Amino acid sequence: MACISPDGKPTESGSKMLRALQAGLKSPEEISNEAGLPLFRVRSGLRELTEAGLASQKGDRYELSPKGGEVLGASST
Repeated sequence: MACISPDGKPTESGSKMLRALQAGLKSPEEISNEAGLPLFRVRSGLRELTEAGLASQKGDRYELSPKGGEVLGASST
């Protein structure tokens, strides 16, 4: 299950991960717990979200990118 749809928007699981990142830097384990998704799905999803520019990696933690914030804001309206 992909985290980015063919049109470039986050899927339901991608949106859950982005929402988990709104509070700041988080580890994949923290994102998994907050998003209610299995860790293996979060790890692969974070790669997709990072490649799409919606999240960024800082060491072993991740944060919402400005572009991810814009996309998340647009999808919640």
